[in-house]
Amino acid sequence: MGDQGEFKRRINERKFGTWEGLPDGGRRYSYKVEGRHGWTARYIKEVDKIEETLRFYQEIYDDNGKLIEIHEKFPDDKGHKKITEEKP
Repeated sequence: MGDQGEFKRRINERKFGTWEGLPDGGRRYSYKVEGRHGWTARYIKEVDKIEETLRFYQEIYDDNGKLIEIHEKFPDDKGHKKITEEKP
């Protein structure tokens, strides 16, 4: 990785605090924000091996910790997508 990639990696590590390696050499960064009414938002950024952003999205969890909504913001803002349970 070049100097620019190393610089971006340090910034992402400091900003997100949590990350995991991906099979292609990239990383998935994340951080959580606790809401006032029990909900939680998890922000996730996926990058390639040179730290270029591939995907950025937000997961919203209810006060029971259940995923209820995903908002994909990058590469295209797809708006909020409600997660529905499929009934057998």
